[in-house]
Amino acid sequence: MSTPYENDIAMQPQAINAQLANPLPQALHDVQLASYDRIILTGMGSSDYALIPVERALANRGYPVWRIDAGRLLDMPGLITENTLLWATSQSGMSGEVVALLAQGNRPRTLIGLTNDRESVLAKKADILVTLESGDEATVSSKSYLNTLIACHRALAVLLGEDDAQACAATTHVLAAVQSLVGDSESVVDMAEQLFTARRPRIAYIGTGSFAANALTGALITKEASKVSAEGFIGGEFRHGPLETSGEGMLAVLLGKPGDETLEKLAAEMLANGTQVVTIGSAPYAGSRLLSVPEGDELGQLLCGFIYIEHLTVALARKNGFIPGHFLYGQKITVAV
Repeated sequence: MSTPYENDIAMQPQAINAQLANPLPQALHDVQLASYDRIILTGMGSSDYALIPVERALANRGYPVWRIDAGRLLDMPGLITENTLLWATSQSGMSGEVVALLAQGNRPRTLIGLTNDRESVLAKKADILVTLESGDEATVSSKSYLNTLIACHRALAVLLGEDDAQACAATTHVLAAVQSLVGDSESVVDMAEQLFTARRPRIAYIGTGSFAANALTGALITKEASKVSAEGFIGGEFRHGPLETSGEGMLAVLLGKPGDETLEKLAAEMLANGTQVVTIGSAPYAGSRLLSVPEGDELGQLLCGFIYIEHLTVALARKNGFIPGHFLYGQKITVAV
């Protein structure tokens, strides 16, 4: 029997099409990034992590950019100046920290709001509103996260003076693969079964570059959906201490471009110490197991790769004796600060 969370996973192709059909606001074309003294990207949880590709693209072009979660930004309000471009992402538009920041924080010169709810606090406060069009979502982020990735890439293209057609084309190109992967939940079941033969099952998601967005969000939704201990790491972070937790009983999921030196070395070391190592990508690291995504555009690989993670959270929840995606203590919209 499918759960509400699994139903949301199944509806992702339709949600993606809704995002692609959603025109971006004309006001985005009028934003001149070089006219701001700084650009701040903020959100909470997966809304924050989905901004990693944006952060990388802007930083690599020399823009003064900070990606900082809304809770920390509340603690450092001076980071927002009167000449700041603030890009706030909240799937609900009602996250407690984001709402508090908009009420208490310094007013930026321009606020870009990216949200699914046109009637939310974020939507009403935004100078420029970008909507997700992901529809209702019962529990853990699925449709909303994928649509956030797409909307972020589209908005970024426009801000850089480009056309969002490339992001739309990259998404359209993998739609058939997304549809196929959504129906392939059995591809990860044996991974969950192997993990639960260990006395202390644990998971590490390790991502490099833009794929860090999926690593951090993957760890988040694994905890939410399955109640299994999971951590997300950006590249070499894992080597600085957490490597000591690897070995028998750990599932390490690696996400990045083929041939990434950091991930190749980590994969080889962890395979040697008994860690279950899996690559989500177009080529495996150090002979690890491969969950394949189409070659080509990075956005398409992010979208396809995340579906494997969603299916894994469902399989883990069932092995752990929980209803996939069912919240025990929290709720869909976290309004508390």
